[in-house]
Amino acid sequence: MSTIYDLVIIGGGPAGTAAAVYAARKQLKTLLILKEWGGQSIVSDDIQNWIGTPHISGAQLAASLRAHVEEYKGDILSIVEGEVSAISGTDGDFTVTTTTETYPTKTVLVSTGSARRKLEVPGADTFEHKGLTYCASCDGPLFGGMDVVVVGGGNAGFESAAQLLAYCKSVTLLSRSTPRADAITVEKLKRHPNFTLIENAVPTKVEGSVFVESLSYTDGSGEEIKLPVAAVFVEIGQIPATSFVENLLDLSPTKNIIINPRTQETSVQGIWAAGDCTDVLYHQNNIAAGDAVRALEDIYLHLHA
Repeated sequence: MSTIYDLVIIGGGPAGTAAAVYAARKQLKTLLILKEWGGQSIVSDDIQNWIGTPHISGAQLAASLRAHVEEYKGDILSIVEGEVSAISGTDGDFTVTTTTETYPTKTVLVSTGSARRKLEVPGADTFEHKGLTYCASCDGPLFGGMDVVVVGGGNAGFESAAQLLAYCKSVTLLSRSTPRADAITVEKLKRHPNFTLIENAVPTKVEGSVFVESLSYTDGSGEEIKLPVAAVFVEIGQIPATSFVENLLDLSPTKNIIINPRTQETSVQGIWAAGDCTDVLYHQNNIAAGDAVRALEDIYLHLHA
C-alpha cells in the first residue's frame, strides 16, 4: 500500500528546504520533491544578504540547505529527485504526479520558484556573472563606487536602481518605452543627482575583456550608443515555474500563484505556496524561507485542527 503523506513539498530552494525542516520538526509525514537544491541563487559567486552568513556562494548555500534538510531525513521525511507534472484531488486526498511516480498526500506546498527572464543580446551570456547579473541585492555591493546600468523600466528595475544608488557612483536605467513603474518611484529617482533615465532605449550588445566594460543600445532615432559601465543589472521580469498548476490554481496575469498573504494558502483548500512562484510583492531568499515557515504553521494547524 502506498504511503499517504501528511504533506508533499515541491521545490528545493530556500522556501522548500525551510518548509521541509519545519515539517520534520513538527513530525509531519513529509515528502520533498525537487529538481535541484538551492534555487536561483546557486549561480551566484558571493551572496551577502543571506541572514547570519556575511558571505556565501550559491553552491555553498545549496550545500548548506541540503545538509540541514538531510539532518531530518528518515521515517518522517523522505526526499526524491524529480519534476512534478500535475496535482489532482481535493483537500485531504491529493495526488502529486511526477514523470515517474505518483504520491498520495493530505496537503501540498508549492515552492517551485521562478527563473529570471534573460537579456538576449550578443555578449549577455558571455559576461553573465562577470559583470552582468540578474540580482541587484545579491551582487550590487560588489560594484561600489562604479558606474552601472539597469535594464528594465518596471518596478523591479527602479527598485534595483534605488538599491544601487546607495553605493554605486552612478546608475543609468534603460527603459524600452515610458517607464511602467509607479510614477512616485520614477519621479523620486529622477531627482537623484547620480541617476539617469533613458527612455526608448533598446539594448544591442554587451562588451568587455574579462569583465563587462560597456553596454550598447539604440535610442529613439535608431542611433547606437555605447555606455561605459562596470556592471549591467537586468530586471526584465521573471518566469514562475507554475505551468503544472495552471488549470488548478488561481494565477496572476504573470502566472504567479495567488496566495492569501496571512497564511500562504492558494485558491484550492489544502494547497499552499511560498517563494518566488507566488504573487508576493518582493522576491528574496530570506522572504521565501519566511513565507514557507508561515505556510508550515498554517498547514500544521490545518492538519490538526
